[in-house]
Amino acid sequence: MPKATVNPELLLCFDFDGTFIDPSKPNCIDPALAQTLQDMREKGALFAINTGRSLFDAVTGINNCGLRNFPDYLVTCEREIYEPTAFRRWIDFGDWNKRCRRDHKRLFRKHRKLLRTVQDFVNSESDASWVAEPEEPAGIIARNNAEMDGLCSFIDQAIRDAGAMQLSYERNSIYLRFSHVFYNKGSAVTEIGGKLKIQPPAIFAIGDNYNDLSMLQGNVASMIACPGNAIPEIKEEITNRGGYVARNSCGAGVAEAIAHYFA
Repeated sequence: MPKATVNPELLLCFDFDGTFIDPSKPNCIDPALAQTLQDMREKGALFAINTGRSLFDAVTGINNCGLRNFPDYLVTCEREIYEPTAFRRWIDFGDWNKRCRRDHKRLFRKHRKLLRTVQDFVNSESDASWVAEPEEPAGIIARNNAEMDGLCSFIDQAIRDAGAMQLSYERNSIYLRFSHVFYNKGSAVTEIGGKLKIQPPAIFAIGDNYNDLSMLQGNVASMIACPGNAIPEIKEEITNRGGYVARNSCGAGVAEAIAHYFA
């Protein structure tokens, strides 16, 4: 893939845990990444943190790692978009979150029976835990990746059998959250880019796990990458799509990938 031409209207999108920051060192940013972010800011780039964390947990993580400049956008729970006010208060990005919440409420109500079937299977046929909260009524935490692989196979078949094609899920290793197929990290990036009139050729995205796949698509971002610690499936996808697989892990890998496209 050819190197990108520097453009004052660039959008850089980063997964957070395992990509932007090293989970073993959550209170610091890799020095190479910190310098790279400063350099890209000077070139006019905007950037977004795109995470499975809740808004509260995402902001806490950003503050804890000492990020000097707030990201321009936050995508939380893999689907909700926020932007900061002048006083650094995070607010909904347009009407996206309103539509997202409405459609998820309808989705979970419509597929109560199917979700109950999955819950019963989880409880009776695995050692995984079913997670249900008011804002997240359906999720799973498995003991290990092998167990989650089996659960995903069951869920995929159950969705096909029920014809519930709007029901999807986001997986990050042993964690799974059910969601609407139209709302994910990729569609959130597309929404941000559309509002800013930034097209995929000027969008960079990097991630390390299954739930990042939706933003590591050519129709979302033309410049795609993963850090060296990404799971094998992500490395394979990035390679097959002509993206960049960094040698370095986490933040250092992000800096390396940005240098590949913008140096």
